[in-house]
Amino acid sequence: MTNIFVQIWRMEDLRKRVLYTLAMIAVYRLGVFIPSPGIDRQILGTWFSQQDNSLFGLYDMFSGGALKQYSVFTLGIMPYITASIVIQLLSELVPFLKRVKDEGQAGRARLTQYTRYFTIVIACFQSFTFATGMEQMRVGSNLVVLDPGWAYRLLTVVTMTGGACFVMWLGEQMTERGVGNGASILIVTGIFDGIPSSLAMLYQLLQLGEVNLIQMTMLLAFMFLVVYLIVFVERGQRRIPLQYAKRVLGRRVYEGQTNYLPLKVNNSGVIPPIFASSLMMVPSTAGQFVEWSVLDWVQGAFYPGRWLYNVGYVVLVLVFAFYYTAVTFKPEDIAENLKKQGGFIPKVRPGKETAEYLDWILNRLTTGGGVYLAVICILPTLLIVDFGVPFYFGGTSLLIIVGVSLDVVAQIEAQLSTAHYDGVAPPQGLRVRRRGQLGGAGPWV
Repeated sequence: MTNIFVQIWRMEDLRKRVLYTLAMIAVYRLGVFIPSPGIDRQILGTWFSQQDNSLFGLYDMFSGGALKQYSVFTLGIMPYITASIVIQLLSELVPFLKRVKDEGQAGRARLTQYTRYFTIVIACFQSFTFATGMEQMRVGSNLVVLDPGWAYRLLTVVTMTGGACFVMWLGEQMTERGVGNGASILIVTGIFDGIPSSLAMLYQLLQLGEVNLIQMTMLLAFMFLVVYLIVFVERGQRRIPLQYAKRVLGRRVYEGQTNYLPLKVNNSGVIPPIFASSLMMVPSTAGQFVEWSVLDWVQGAFYPGRWLYNVGYVVLVLVFAFYYTAVTFKPEDIAENLKKQGGFIPKVRPGKETAEYLDWILNRLTTGGGVYLAVICILPTLLIVDFGVPFYFGGTSLLIIVGVSLDVVAQIEAQLSTAHYDGVAPPQGLRVRRRGQLGGAGPWV
């Protein structure tokens, strides 16, 4: 481990990327504590202490505590992530966006611009919802908002939308100039920020006798087991063998090659748990604002840990896993590209049969990956309900932390490998003749 840090520090480009990422994280964490005006924070803190198992508790985890602080970064990176997912899904369903996507680099740049515009729309809607919702919140007879009205609503919309746009810019800069995916790193940063306070809460539960030492030990052991399972599955691949026929291009003859097509077990990532958690928390959150007998029954039935909540959560995770995989992975396109490149799967005919074979394998992998996501996320939910464990030790947060950490480590290893190959390659400017080239003038490589 020490050797890796030394290599990172010695590589100028990688060192700059790591330091830039850390600097952007520091800027983000500083902005979390810049307050948005018009709120009594003491009353707000009292109100939030009662919302641990609602959508507010989950959103506060993703925003790194910015929602509880009601800062300018309250919306965090979630509007940008939501816009990215929606545009990505619509680019496969809407003909206009699909044509734009097929334009190559220029089309992807246009989709990125559409994502930014849609992020602003989502941020305006969410900030206005937060403003109107806050005006209804009270603890006893004390209102959370100091001076309700349109002035407060417009000020909140401008402040939070601007904060969301700045966080979006931070994420894009971290992706371009740093290490890893910037949006994912910002979410992980928020989760890490809540871990110390969650550990302190677990220690208080231990002191009060609500959790004994044996239960605490079993909880920690279970967490390590979950982390091991996540690493094992996220690294898992189904490698489909590929065979390329011999090709003749000009005077060159390329011999047939053997390769493989890697398919991840969990091809949808953490998108299904995030979407499923958000939808399942809607009834318990809506019950905080609307008084209706039917809604009260729904709120009680879909409370985290109840059997109806667990069943609905598992079903939503499986549905989103299949839907997201079907939209982002196209067996027909892969089969067509293999056919154009002269590649084929042994014992499978190119074209339609290859697409059907890939689709059959993908359905099996997605089923296993969806069940894995549901198990990882639902079992810790039972611990949250039974022992009062915070969200930060739930399966969704562990899945995000481990998945993003693996991605960052993979990018650093790729950078180190590139530096290693650069070290054994011919120095820049050295001219090497092609094999078999005779005589004086000729092209250099």
